[in-house]
Amino acid sequence: MIPLWTAADAARATGGEVVGVWQATGVSIDTRTLRPGDLFVALAAARDGHEFVAQALTKGAAAALVDHRPVGVSDDAPLLIVPDVLQALEALGIAARARTQARVVAVTGSVGKTSTKEMLRAALSPQGRTHAAEASYNNHWGVPLTLARMPADTQFAVIEIGMSHPGEIAPLARLARPHVALVTTVAAAHLEAFDSLDGIAAEKATIMDGLEPGGIAILNADLPTFAVLHDHATAGHQRIATFGKGADWALGDVRITDSATVIHARHDDIDLLFKLAVPGRHFAMNAVAVLAACDALGADPVQAAQDIGQWQPPQGRGTREVVVLDHGIAEETLDLIDDAFNANPTSMTAALEVLAASTPRDGVGRVVKGRRVAILGDMLELGADEMAMHAALADDPYLAKAHVVHCAGPRMRALFDALPVDMRGQWAPEADDLAAQAARLVDAGDVVLVKGSKGSKVARVVDAIRKLGHRS
Repeated sequence: MIPLWTAADAARATGGEVVGVWQATGVSIDTRTLRPGDLFVALAAARDGHEFVAQALTKGAAAALVDHRPVGVSDDAPLLIVPDVLQALEALGIAARARTQARVVAVTGSVGKTSTKEMLRAALSPQGRTHAAEASYNNHWGVPLTLARMPADTQFAVIEIGMSHPGEIAPLARLARPHVALVTTVAAAHLEAFDSLDGIAAEKATIMDGLEPGGIAILNADLPTFAVLHDHATAGHQRIATFGKGADWALGDVRITDSATVIHARHDDIDLLFKLAVPGRHFAMNAVAVLAACDALGADPVQAAQDIGQWQPPQGRGTREVVVLDHGIAEETLDLIDDAFNANPTSMTAALEVLAASTPRDGVGRVVKGRRVAILGDMLELGADEMAMHAALADDPYLAKAHVVHCAGPRMRALFDALPVDMRGQWAPEADDLAAQAARLVDAGDVVLVKGSKGSKVARVVDAIRKLGHRS
């Protein structure tokens, strides 16, 4: 296997002191997922990574990136010693980006970053060697880690960039040096740290500050804050391609079924009709943005439209599965939509539309009539108007299609109180309280949506429902 980093290359990139002769085939920050041959990076987070260096070496790490020799590590252990581990990881990322000829796309947005990144991976991989971030590695250590892991022969790279406070995106974009910058959407997320949606849009727009000369910004023309994004691009003399209704990449008819989304799109004189193997209008919009990005990267958007049908959303972001409640009775199943990773008013509406388009099954289970069941946890980081935003969900036309709504958390109490009495299920102070009642909240024949911010811990309800039977 071709090494990702030799000791000499890593030392040149970081200015560090090498101990031993080694070469690494990967980069890891976690001993739980470390593979033999990885360079273990001893970052300081909840715990100091130096505490795990000995364990990493025992598990087969090629070397460890440290700022001192940890206690219990032998004098001849393979190390790369630097003044600051995070800065050294950034230096590795910069060097990896500099040595590749890859075409790079950077993705940000209030909603849909990780799903869009994975769509891009699915669309680009058949057309060239593609490297993309794992999970949601989109912060001050996730972006340099993703870059440091990029092989030199990469042809397409997809870098996800996130933020929770002002000033976070631009430095990461400059590390990534993308040829294409894609902003999926701007929504009421992280409002605690910003004055308005315009403020969020202005921060998202700074992803363009890292664009390579001649780079292209892919922007959602349907956003109320589009002007903020557009003005930032024009001020930087950057080229722009838009997606949305009536945009350069126009989203036409979208048909949502229980298991798929059929999309009609148009660009110039090309009509595209393609399908996603998952329901969701928000996924359709992101898919058209992906085609625009593929085109801007020099890939074939028509082939990308075919290959994107293989994509499935990451766990917790709209994945759909069948839960078998009774293995002896074929009909004793329910459909579970796991969207428990994150939530804000925009993504909540998108998820509720998927639930509204779903068809429950009658004649099975103890309730007999199949139901659309929404189990909703708090939406976090919405700022001073958070209670009003939760209560306003009661007026969402898609929520009206639900038969019963269960709520968890103090903020979701505002929605629960605003619901019609006949739609109210259970309210609980914490998601664990609903998880303990899972068997009573759902039934065979139901379609069940679980949605909330990660911090609401509503994913524990998902786990509890899965444990009611056997997942298929």
